[in-house]
Amino acid sequence: MISAGASVEETGTRFRVWAPRAQRVEVVFTRSDLEPVALAAEPNGYFSGVSNHARVGEGYRYRLDGAESFPDPWSRFQPEGPHGPSMVVDPSAYAWHDADWRGLDPSKQIFYELHIGAFTKAGTYAAAAEKLELLRDLGITAIELMPINEFGGTRGWGYDGVDWFAPYHHYGSPDDLRQFVDRAHQLGLGVILDVVYNHLGADGNYLPKFSNEYFTDRHANDWGQTINYYCEPVRRCAIDNAAYWIAEFHFDGLRLDAVQSIHDPDYPRLLADLVAAARAAAGSRRIVICAEDYLQRADLVRPIDAGGAGLDYVWNDDFHHVARVALTGNRGGYFRKYRGTAQELLSALRRGFLFQGQLDAWRGEPRGTPTRHVNPACFIACTQNHDQVANTLNGQRLRTLTTPARARAMAAVLLLGPHTPLVFMGQEFDASTPFTYFADYTGQVAADLWQGRRRELKQFEQYTGENAQAAIPDPSAPETFERAKLHAGEQSGKGPTWQLYRDLISLRRNDPALARSSTLATEGAVLEPRTFVLRWFDDEHGDRLLLVNLGDQLDRTSIAESLLAPPAGRNWRLVWSSDEPRYGGLGVVAPLTDEGWFIAAEASSFFVADS
Repeated sequence: MISAGASVEETGTRFRVWAPRAQRVEVVFTRSDLEPVALAAEPNGYFSGVSNHARVGEGYRYRLDGAESFPDPWSRFQPEGPHGPSMVVDPSAYAWHDADWRGLDPSKQIFYELHIGAFTKAGTYAAAAEKLELLRDLGITAIELMPINEFGGTRGWGYDGVDWFAPYHHYGSPDDLRQFVDRAHQLGLGVILDVVYNHLGADGNYLPKFSNEYFTDRHANDWGQTINYYCEPVRRCAIDNAAYWIAEFHFDGLRLDAVQSIHDPDYPRLLADLVAAARAAAGSRRIVICAEDYLQRADLVRPIDAGGAGLDYVWNDDFHHVARVALTGNRGGYFRKYRGTAQELLSALRRGFLFQGQLDAWRGEPRGTPTRHVNPACFIACTQNHDQVANTLNGQRLRTLTTPARARAMAAVLLLGPHTPLVFMGQEFDASTPFTYFADYTGQVAADLWQGRRRELKQFEQYTGENAQAAIPDPSAPETFERAKLHAGEQSGKGPTWQLYRDLISLRRNDPALARSSTLATEGAVLEPRTFVLRWFDDEHGDRLLLVNLGDQLDRTSIAESLLAPPAGRNWRLVWSSDEPRYGGLGVVAPLTDEGWFIAAEASSFFVADS
């Protein structure tokens, strides 16, 4: 049970709110025949009381000091948006069907990042639930939902939410969200939720009406006021929220957005407490928790009893950035510190972060911490995600920025590597739809947002020109959102790229060595500046070899690299190639013959050591 909000009890509904700015707090109801309920003051600025007449579905607000009334900061649902009344919700009324669901093994996941509003034409939980079998058939194991807590307007990314506990009403009711998670579990899919504890949006943020202590000016924040985690009730609100999504909606974990902007005076205590509360709320279910962290702190994934935060994963932006440079040759903006070489890709595969304490010229100071002894599976790697696709001129997906052959070759690196892979929605079928930043603002706020988006993209040199700036879509225009929606025909077509992703995921999950790659020793070697080999050593099932060439064709009678030598008494057998015609390739030429190695241009090949 959360420590505040409206809680349904046998004799009525209990209301509790933290409002230290107020001397007097009443619950007022939208139903005219319900009398207001005066709440009794508690220590530390809390007020609470019980209404014997407020039913499930009742609309209410809190009236402060007999003056204005505001929605509940701990509201479980805002059916009319963040400015409307809160609604009494009974979280126990939904009949779950996932009693046998045991949760997620952190070493065996393939994540799929999904925006509910853009995943289907209808943009609802119910419509998204109807598409889940496609993800199951692809081989995805867990869905990562972009934020779904309440925010202003009819569309948006969700990172400017204002009501942490209220699922966004335009996507459906709280029980619609429960049904989405329930359906996923019945299909063998986990669901984790992207949560934002580093700032709140401006539209509908009524927290300052209740307390001056929700925010602080101690730290700068790129997205608004910084949340004040020096204050214990504010810390409790975040911890309660993490446990709430796990307990009341059966989510299988959380993705913590931009934790570098969560300023904890006792770091990493807040994150560790949040993780512990979420795991306790899950009971016997195994949940997973990951973080986005620009500072690249490895202690986030170290155990709590060893001084870490106890997370399962941390996003590895370095992998994405070097992969993008390798595929496109574009080194503008924050990509300029990467070369896209085989060595960088190998280092990201084997060691996670590329920046582990050395100077980051883009930041102007050292960045990252050492990752020695961190399991490679703790790093979530991607070649596309919501931010990186949107940080192009028109939300171009990778398919338009590189050659098809290179994209196929890099898909093998993403989906077979020792890290934990993440696929961005539509990537698996080369979606033709762009994905840019979208929101729902009007007037000067919308104009300022558009101008701010143009300034942000100026960090990339090619987007500074007058024509490029004029081409940047208006985030608040309805058509910007509509263009981002996946096309149903493409989504269900199961074309060449879908076959490629399905086969790679199947290989990762079913090959006995790859299935436990997080426990195997791996080594890699550079053969050419754009060519490398990654080898898994498995005495039980035979070694595995991934050969990746993002450059021109190589013909070698011999290659002086020991990793290419098969184990004694065994031979390499080719089991997969990105050049297969069914993926759109030109055809596979035997890569290893008595005359030496033939390494096709812009291709990846996977080998098993057979006796």
